[in-house]
Amino acid sequence: MSDEIRGGVDDYTPDIYTLEDENGEEQAFELLDVMDYEGEKYFALTPYFEDPEKLLEYDGEVVILKSEYEGDEEMMVTIEDDAEYERVGKVFLERLSEMYDFDDDEADGE
Repeated sequence: MSDEIRGGVDDYTPDIYTLEDENGEEQAFELLDVMDYEGEKYFALTPYFEDPEKLLEYDGEVVILKSEYEGDEEMMVTIEDDAEYERVGKVFLERLSEMYDFDDDEADGE
């Protein structure tokens, strides 16, 4: 029984990725979910902050990126097509709300 406990919460280490934006600035992100959808692979990430003060300013932003390959290297890239972004974003929102048991009333501040 104690092995199960240690194998769960105690071993939780988030998957952190440092991504570079189009301006060359780096930001750390935590991977929330990965899914295959309509023949493509997508990632849902959220900004990662080690500083508790910055975490208090966090607005719940989720970034959705798409997998592309350059040679043998997999890259996370911006989704250029707005309709594709909206479709994938909606599916991720449903998946994440199930995974993290979000309540719409809590999100609205009620």
